[in-house]
Amino acid sequence: MTPLRRALPSRLLSKLPPFEPWTPLARLSTTTGDGAPAATAGATPTASSAAPSYESSPPIDAGSSIRKPISLWPGMYFSPVTNALWEARSKIFEEAGDTGASENAASLESELVPRSPSRSRTSIFYKFSSDYVLREQYRNPWNEIRMGKLVEDLDALAGTICYKHCSSDDGTTRPLLLVTASVDRMVLKRPIRIDTDLQIAGAVTWVGRSSMEIQLEVTQSTEETQNSLDSVALTANFTFVARDSRTGKSAPINRISPETEREKLLWQEAEKRNKMRKKKREERNLDTKIEDLSRLQDLLAEGRVFCDLPALADRDSILIRDTCFENSLICQPQQRNIHGRIFGGFLMRRAFELAFSTTYAFAGVAPRFVEVDHVDFLRPVDVGNFLRLKCCVLYTELDNPAEPLINVEVVAHVMQPELRSSEVSNKFYFTFTVRPEALNDGLRIRKVVPSTEEEAWRVLERMDAESCQTSS
Repeated sequence: MTPLRRALPSRLLSKLPPFEPWTPLARLSTTTGDGAPAATAGATPTASSAAPSYESSPPIDAGSSIRKPISLWPGMYFSPVTNALWEARSKIFEEAGDTGASENAASLESELVPRSPSRSRTSIFYKFSSDYVLREQYRNPWNEIRMGKLVEDLDALAGTICYKHCSSDDGTTRPLLLVTASVDRMVLKRPIRIDTDLQIAGAVTWVGRSSMEIQLEVTQSTEETQNSLDSVALTANFTFVARDSRTGKSAPINRISPETEREKLLWQEAEKRNKMRKKKREERNLDTKIEDLSRLQDLLAEGRVFCDLPALADRDSILIRDTCFENSLICQPQQRNIHGRIFGGFLMRRAFELAFSTTYAFAGVAPRFVEVDHVDFLRPVDVGNFLRLKCCVLYTELDNPAEPLINVEVVAHVMQPELRSSEVSNKFYFTFTVRPEALNDGLRIRKVVPSTEEEAWRVLERMDAESCQTSS
């Protein structure tokens, strides 16, 4: 059995099409640093001159799988980039299945070895300037890049990099479930154009016992960005965790051995972020401080005026509950990943697009994306789950009139009507602003205030997390 069919509930197996991975084509294959064929799918591809920190074999072509015949495997239902990445990744699963991964799991685990970041480096290239079909799939109504799809691709590329780090030299891999645990702050440093070629490149930068961090860089060179450092439009850090597909428990993975000065620097930065995450988890367990209670009351003061004296409420403010939007969906087999669970990138895209729509309705003009503040993957989402996404504007930052910031929260709930249960599966936090021309036309962004203690605590928690990220 493949890992896909082991992971799916038995009641759904009969309803799913067989998993038939593509055999990677020549244009998707890559080589190792010494010129030999890669042991894993696309073993060491890196960025072109746009990102000199990743130098290796040619990147995967984002449009390479758009016009291929349809095959019944999960990648066909996602973006062309996800499709191309899963084609490149399929060789790992084919060889693992042929060698009997379950029989060799113990021996492979005993042979865990350090891997250099260069071994997992992978890049993917978007030929937006010449590929009209590809460009149309990423264009939004304002003729700009569709950020939700780009975020989805980032998660897919991070997953491919994880598999390359965890695979053995002969292309086989233990039966691991590699899942997205969290996404750290993802800041858009400059606008991304839809008519200019784009590249995403990344590698594993830090490894714990069963977790790893992957850093991705989105680069786009234009006439204004002659310097390679100026071409970096976005940097993202994904954390993945490894689970044994048979027991569900954490599984050890190959260690990392940084070689170059840049790789060592990235490892140090990732180690610092990991310690910061542990510290924040510990702080959540501490007793509430008196100053936090004072801040809570200050936040609630204006909300109480809205509730008790609505005629006297500030007309430039609005309650959190009046900014809310939500949507619901049944998670379909077409949205699954290679493990049979719902693809994390799909969840991120749906959350981003709901956040964008909520901000659009709040501001009255199309917003401009600024950053992904944080994403938590608290529990897996399975095929057939009833998913409900709830979104609100949590608070606004109006200190800079030229660039007001709108902080948006999206919470995903997995509901099981038969069991009368609902659990939070994901939390997403995004920041948007509005274009300067809208502000010049007299647009004003309203202040958002909580009306309940629960809302006020959420605002405080998010403000503190944002302050911590900024200071670090």
